[in-house]
Amino acid sequence: MVNGDGAHGHTDEAESKQDGSAEVDGGEESNEQEVIVIQDTGFTVKIQAPGTEPFDLQVSPQEMVQEIHQVLMDREDTCHRTCFSLQLDGNVLDNFAELKSIEGLQEGSLLKVVEEPYTVREARIHVRHIRDLLKSLDPSDAYNGVDCNSLSFLSIFTDGDLGDSGKRKKKGNELEQIDCTPPEHILPGSKDRPLVPLQPQNKDWKPMQCLKVLTMSGWNPPPGNRKMHGDLMYLYIVTVEERHVSITASTRGFYLNQSTTYTFNPKPANPSFLSHSLVELLSQISPAFKKNFTALQKKRVQRHPFERIATPFQVYSWTAPQVDHAMDCVRAEDAYTSRLGYEEHIPGQTRDWNEELQTTRELPRKNLPERLLRERAIFKVHSDFAAAATRGAMAVIDGNVMAINPGEETRMQMFIWNNIFFSLGFDVRDHYRELGGDAAAHAAPTNDLNGVRAYGAVDVEGLYTLGTVVVDYRGYRVTAQSIIPGILEREQEQSVIYGSIDFGKTVVSHSKYLELLEKTSRPLKVQRHNVLNEKNDSVELCSSVECKGIIGNDGRHYILDLLRTFPPDMNFLPVDGEVLPPESQRQGFPRQHRHRLACLRQELIEAFVEHRYLLFMKMAALQLMQQKANKDTKTETPAITETAETPTESKPDATQTPTASSDSPSATDISTDSTSTTDNDTSAAPQTAMDGEENSSKPTTNGPLELTATQNGECKSPLEGKELEESIPGLAQAKELAETLVAEDGSCIDPKSREVVLNACKAVGSISNTSFDIRFNPDIFSPGVRFPDDSTDDVQKQKQLLKDAAAFLVSCQIPSLVKDCLDHSAVPMDGATLTEALHQRGINVRYLGTVLEFVDKTPAKAQLEHFYRIGISELITRCAKHIFKTYLQGVELSALSAAVSHFLNCFLSSFPDAVAHLPPDELVSRRKSRKRRNRVPGGGDNTAWASLTPSELWKNIASEAQSYYHFTLQCESVDQVVEKYGLQKTTLLREISVKTGIQILIKEYNFDSRHKPAFTEEDILNIFPVVKHVNPKASDAFHFFQSGQAKVQQGFLKEGCELINEALNLFNNVYGAMHVEICACLRLLARLNYIMGDHPEALSNQQKAVLMSERVLGIEHPNTIQEYMHLALYCFANGQLSTALKLLYRARYLLLLVCSEDHPEMALLDSNIGLVLHGVMEYDLSLRFLEYALTVNTKYHGPRSLKVALSHHLVARVYESKAEFRSALQHEKEGYTIYKNQMGEAHEKTKESSEYLKYLTQQAVALQRTMNEIYKNGSNASIMPLKFTAPSMASVLEQLNIINGIIFIPLSQKDLENLKAEVQRRQQLQELGKSEEPIEDSPLELEDKIPID
Repeated sequence: MVNGDGAHGHTDEAESKQDGSAEVDGGEESNEQEVIVIQDTGFTVKIQAPGTEPFDLQVSPQEMVQEIHQVLMDREDTCHRTCFSLQLDGNVLDNFAELKSIEGLQEGSLLKVVEEPYTVREARIHVRHIRDLLKSLDPSDAYNGVDCNSLSFLSIFTDGDLGDSGKRKKKGNELEQIDCTPPEHILPGSKDRPLVPLQPQNKDWKPMQCLKVLTMSGWNPPPGNRKMHGDLMYLYIVTVEERHVSITASTRGFYLNQSTTYTFNPKPANPSFLSHSLVELLSQISPAFKKNFTALQKKRVQRHPFERIATPFQVYSWTAPQVDHAMDCVRAEDAYTSRLGYEEHIPGQTRDWNEELQTTRELPRKNLPERLLRERAIFKVHSDFAAAATRGAMAVIDGNVMAINPGEETRMQMFIWNNIFFSLGFDVRDHYRELGGDAAAHAAPTNDLNGVRAYGAVDVEGLYTLGTVVVDYRGYRVTAQSIIPGILEREQEQSVIYGSIDFGKTVVSHSKYLELLEKTSRPLKVQRHNVLNEKNDSVELCSSVECKGIIGNDGRHYILDLLRTFPPDMNFLPVDGEVLPPESQRQGFPRQHRHRLACLRQELIEAFVEHRYLLFMKMAALQLMQQKANKDTKTETPAITETAETPTESKPDATQTPTASSDSPSATDISTDSTSTTDNDTSAAPQTAMDGEENSSKPTTNGPLELTATQNGECKSPLEGKELEESIPGLAQAKELAETLVAEDGSCIDPKSREVVLNACKAVGSISNTSFDIRFNPDIFSPGVRFPDDSTDDVQKQKQLLKDAAAFLVSCQIPSLVKDCLDHSAVPMDGATLTEALHQRGINVRYLGTVLEFVDKTPAKAQLEHFYRIGISELITRCAKHIFKTYLQGVELSALSAAVSHFLNCFLSSFPDAVAHLPPDELVSRRKSRKRRNRVPGGGDNTAWASLTPSELWKNIASEAQSYYHFTLQCESVDQVVEKYGLQKTTLLREISVKTGIQILIKEYNFDSRHKPAFTEEDILNIFPVVKHVNPKASDAFHFFQSGQAKVQQGFLKEGCELINEALNLFNNVYGAMHVEICACLRLLARLNYIMGDHPEALSNQQKAVLMSERVLGIEHPNTIQEYMHLALYCFANGQLSTALKLLYRARYLLLLVCSEDHPEMALLDSNIGLVLHGVMEYDLSLRFLEYALTVNTKYHGPRSLKVALSHHLVARVYESKAEFRSALQHEKEGYTIYKNQMGEAHEKTKESSEYLKYLTQQAVALQRTMNEIYKNGSNASIMPLKFTAPSMASVLEQLNIINGIIFIPLSQKDLENLKAEVQRRQQLQELGKSEEPIEDSPLELEDKIPID
């Protein structure tokens, strides 16, 4: 998600084609057989380590011996050993052997851990491992963004683990000791948005000190004669007791020597304490070490594994506390060697990235185990490559890498580091002059990356792309690529055998490349076409001209420069003499853009083609009906003209439309995966609605329909399309007919039908006349590309298609996004989720201004206020980011923190004359340093940045918004913007920091002071890279996940659950333990466990989902907020009320920080909080939250919505508990009225509500009677005791389930027994079982979308 991958789920379709075996499609049977193969049953072995009791270990036959090593290095009692072998009956086991291949290894075998002699490498690994153990609870690596560590705070709110090992065992009534008062700043209506609670302090992180210093000694490396005594290296250690010791690492282990800081005496001290492990040695010489190390390991092992496992890609935190900088030998050593992973901490050992990336692609993929192995290898290499490329890019900008062309000026330099090629995003040698210069050079790498991603997903055997990572760091864009073997030795002119190196002036082609690219042309919708070269010869291509083909020295066919894989976006490409369709013109297109590389997104192409397919089916169907009608009536009059008004019962069978399935029309084999896989229920539906009232309303008999203006018909009302379909009798049958026609590929059909297909094909712009097939020519409108004369027609058609696609984006996709936000099927909460929502529908972010204007004109604008606000803040922070990029390029390294804090002051602080503090020149005399021209990319030495003022910055932001987004911002200062658009400064700070990689000190900032600036240079802690890369997919796991989702939606929970569990295993197999898709899998699993009544299991799975979301997406990512809410519900169901409240309060705090109080999601959150507070009898607090939820629901769902009715009911219940019956009656009446108007008198909900009204009235009357009695008779009145009941937990839980969209399915007796549930649980379930029918307008909401990245 972080790296906006859009929806590239096309692997599946393409893969099954190449395999030539249809096992992906051939039902699940074959898959399930294969799955069983993988999970051979595990067995137990005994492990005997020196000095410990033998213990049992569960292993599986697929594991390698190495994995047992890893387990032992993690176990509390054996974690200090690294240099050992495992022996079975005296034979040493090979580390890389699979357990099943080892003779004699079976259930109950005894494996001995045998200490081995050290080598220098083993000694280094040992020291590094000990250091990792000492730092295992220290979060500084997570703050510094190294080694794939990231933060997680869940355990602070749950008091350790929620499972059995947790401290909270007692269930039942723990009402007495709960403190429910939330902190002031999260109460509804509070204006305070503090930053500090974002990272609560963990008591475990005050590390127990085991050692003061552990570093490499200055006496390294050992001199020759000591080497011959077995000395490997020397360590210097200061214990907590202030004892300074020098230690020798030798082949036999570690011992004290007699050296001091200034004298070298390597002889063993007396006693020498020789030990095989450093821990054993230190435990003997330092009692404090022994005590604290043991305690530390106990704590380490108690932490949830998900808090410790490394993430696949680095996640950076935008805030951090002040962390003490301690001495650390390993860190210091890493900084000075080019270490890239655990294995290579010896300088000079670099990996051949290209070879690794390409060989993993070549692995076999015939069956499931092979595919898993291949996908795992691809994923691993990709994540390693991304990490290495990021390190390299930072080294390049920081000036630590020598350029390969050092004589040229800095912008033109290129670098090679660790077998990766780095280039800067500037227009060198006027390469992009025609296309927009530096702006084009900045956009090209991301376009290229999207191309690499697309070709990688199609995965054609024999076609290779380069490993590509794009890194933005300190204002520079760096592209990192793996190196084609032999490319550096030859000139580009000789090596390019396909494509063009000068944007189409000279073009060459190659038959092998055409054959390979032909395989990608259908999934990527690229049309084969001819272009003219400099000699006016026609050359055939199957890609854009810039796409170059080079055969490497390894004989592989590489393609590179894929920046025009997708067709150009005509809305942002004004071309003389070309007129756009009216839908685009009405919105003010075409518009001038910074560069001429603007292209449509893959998701848009998919949606457009799917839209056209529906159109095509419909037209063919209408014509067939016409023919049939003509036959029947023997007349030539158009048969269906009036029928549109006669509704009939035959509702067309929706399954024929491709939206119903994710593999889409088998007949014509168009890949629509990306649109439908993203989230099956949002992106596919709008397309059905769009083909409304286009042509169906005016059928004509002869030939193609008039399809000019209505082609991309503006969808005025989402219903029109559907009503029309239902109102033409027989359309369904005609559609079936049409499908059979298309399927048979135009052969053996009677000429009449063939003519039908031909007409329909022409009308929708298909490139074939016998079947539906839309493809784009990416070279249309490329400057410098010429087409042969015989293809003028084709080119004209292609131009029209491009204009139609651009108009489709404006007239269909943008309205459909807004419609989804109105009916809350899309709920963006911050900039990232907004961008994702745009991308899923194929809308580029450059349309943000257009989208906001569209929202502004929408009648229901008030219900889109949250969307508008997030859009404005995204637009402002993106403009600020553009300005910040160029601002940073002029800053020298020594002034970086001052420059960043000055920029943030100008951007966010109310202090009108923010003055930059030029860093005092502690060291340099200015005169000298002026002379040398700066040779590193990241070093400007001017101080122009210091002259920026707030008013100037905001002027620039407004003009950037105008020129880039064509949006008018009325703002001269930050306070005006905050006032006018209702933004929050903390939210703006978060957005700009995340976008630019700034890390700031976590403390309370006073933005609104008019006397001093908010930030000082001490507040800027770090600047991180922002990285974009390819995310390889686990295709088989994804299939299982989808079929599991489908089963669940059909109501087969058990089968669904099994499939999802299977998917989880496969995901783990490919991605390792941590990944966003595993997170989605766990969330759905938890929801299923919960619905099937297994609350503890739901809790455990959801806990994993929360931890993983925190670690992989970030602690305040919107996804994490939702995971917290789910977990709170399951905690409540498990009787852990105070934990549930803490989690909900945390979620509310994060939501306030990320967007603000005024957001539809807040209503759900506050209803949850209010209900739990009601359950623990905190009525006044409960009312504050529930009444706020009512306000928000009324605003965003409209006063007549069922959600509002439910809100009224919840408020009424609390008033009833407080015995304030008048208020209770008032709210319940409101709710009753809504139910009556929406559902009718007879509906169950309406009846329930009227029953409750009767009950309230009785209670009110009884209360009044009692009061009168008291007035009349004074103190000796006989008072009827009134029933004031605290709500039962079951009834609160029932309401919680309803508002969270969970509907219970009553369980059978057998299931219940399986669920080991006691009687009490059973009663609860039966109570819940009553609410069978969907209450609320949310269906059985299990369509938890899997985030595609």
